Amino acid sequence: MSWDDLEEQFTPAEPDQRSKDINILITRTFAGDEGQKVLAWLRQIYLEQPSWQPGADSSFGHWREGQNSVIRDIEARIKKATNDR
Repeated sequence: MSWDDLEEQFTPAEPDQRSKDINILITRTFAGDEGQKVLAWLRQIYLEQPSWQPGADSSFGHWREGQNSVIRDIEARIKKATNDR
C-alpha cells in the first residue's frame, strides 16, 4: 500500500460524473505555467512545512493537516483526471 492508495481512500465520495467534471476543471486550472507556479507555491507554503512542532498546541497539528489535505486533494484530482483520459 502506498500514500496514494491511502489518499484515495480518504477522498470524499462524490457522484461519479460530478467528480470527473471537478477533476477536469482543477486540472485545467493548474495546467498552464501560471497554474503550475501557484501549485508549486501552495505545496511549498503548506505541504512542505512541519505540521506540528514540539511545544505547540496539538490543535495546531490538526489545523495544519487540514491545510495539507486541500493540496493533496488538488494533486489527487489532477492525477485522476490525467489517468482517466
